[in-house]
Amino acid sequence: MSQPATAPTAAVVCTRTDFAWPDGTPVLNGFQFSVGPGRTGLVGLNGSGKSTLLKLIAGELTPTGGSVTTVGEVGHLPQHAALDTHLRVDEALGIAATRAALHAIEAGDPCEAHFTAVGDDWDVEERARATLDQLGLSALDLDRTLGEVSGGESVLLRLAALLLRRPDVLLLDEPTNNLDRPARRRLHDAVAAWSGVLLVVSHDRQLLDRVDRIADLRGGEVHWYGGNFTAYEQALAVEQETAERTVRAAGADVARQQRELADAHVKLARRVRYGNKMHAQKREPKIIMNARKREAQVSAGKHRILHTERLQEAKSRLDEATEAVRDDAEIRIDLPHTAVPPGRTVLTLTGLRTRHGTRADLEVRGPERIALTGRNGSGKTTLLRTLTGELPPAAGTADLHVPHRFLPQRLDEVLDPDRTVVENVARYAPEATGNRIRARLARFLFKGARADQRAGTLSGGERFRAALAALMLAEPAPQLLLLDEPTNNLDLSSVRRLVTALHSYEGALLVVSHDPRFLRELALTRWLTLTSDTLTAADPL
Repeated sequence: MSQPATAPTAAVVCTRTDFAWPDGTPVLNGFQFSVGPGRTGLVGLNGSGKSTLLKLIAGELTPTGGSVTTVGEVGHLPQHAALDTHLRVDEALGIAATRAALHAIEAGDPCEAHFTAVGDDWDVEERARATLDQLGLSALDLDRTLGEVSGGESVLLRLAALLLRRPDVLLLDEPTNNLDRPARRRLHDAVAAWSGVLLVVSHDRQLLDRVDRIADLRGGEVHWYGGNFTAYEQALAVEQETAERTVRAAGADVARQQRELADAHVKLARRVRYGNKMHAQKREPKIIMNARKREAQVSAGKHRILHTERLQEAKSRLDEATEAVRDDAEIRIDLPHTAVPPGRTVLTLTGLRTRHGTRADLEVRGPERIALTGRNGSGKTTLLRTLTGELPPAAGTADLHVPHRFLPQRLDEVLDPDRTVVENVARYAPEATGNRIRARLARFLFKGARADQRAGTLSGGERFRAALAALMLAEPAPQLLLLDEPTNNLDLSSVRRLVTALHSYEGALLVVSHDPRFLRELALTRWLTLTSDTLTAADPL
């Protein structure tokens, strides 16, 4: 679908933009893109180049060809950006120098440098507190040192810093990662109220339903759809239905052309046999028989060429029609050694108290599938790391009785970026042969050369899939999986693939997530929540 003729004056323009990673892996080639005021949702399969495009627009990456032009100041909220816990809140917000100058002026210091530092921003403190309150961070005093903040609080603080800067172009890359439901609602409201240029990459359907248009990045090109994500899905369904009908019609045409070509060969063979018979019986003068033979050969040759060309044209139409149908390949795995008998004890927490202060007594038996929920900063990640033995408990014990694997939020804890996908998986299954690893990786959609890509060159979703493969294919086979916010950085297609993979997994599952739709699709057997530093039973979301 072409870009609507009513598109506003562009504030971001990519002109014949090329980009490739240092190892030569291409991402964009001759890329054309422009976007103006309003809220735009950028979607596409993992690995299509969404995050790379945002970094090019933000100036964090340099195109290898063509140009990227922006009008006005650009603010970028990336997927991964840790905050220094030694910073004060005002430093994290980027207003420390302005506040210091303002306080100096209020204390009676008339130095011109202070007035220059303040500029027109005399209400910076009031705006900062209002922004923190808007995002649910009113408990953070501007003079306080950050200390340890949760992943969700880190995202909101970085967003608050951007909102205070009031950039002309705001780029958000998976901004709802790690956010609990109240925090997501606040971010949704902030996006809905944004009046400038907004380009957001997200797998959050509710967030994407607040945008004005969808830009679908696939095959190195952007396809535009007016309306929000729901309207986009409806338009896409119509496109796919049409594409599938075209494939069926093109396939039928190929079959018909193949039959006609076969018929042409049969007719030619009959003519040759008849000519040979006439020649053997010498029923006609030789000159007439030779003339008829040449005429038959020429006619048959033209007939054969005509049908061959028609067949090739039909095959080309089939190829084009097939390319228009989106590839929605699913992860399909069979891991019988992960199965846990119903009565087997998997996990026991006895009088456990974590460093965060969480208290828990818990027993998990058999292939239970448990959701662990709670507000940002409630201690869910600390509890998981305590269960795995990475963090020592402050009191009590945590006993794991089966082989287990932990998939953290930061995938670089699992993957070595300088190793290939195959090499990373081999680290967790050192006894497995290369062919065995490759055969299993194919089921995680890493086939052929894709399995030889370095982990550092993969997109967020591809890195997640590689990390999941490394853990699920580990030896001994894990009979307990602990997942911390597994849908972060995944496009909606990848989330569906993850659900399929986890349905195939026969072991016990303990998953932390703020994504209620994802959790509802996992066929969970129990829901737990962290409230008031206590692990308790909860109702399903």
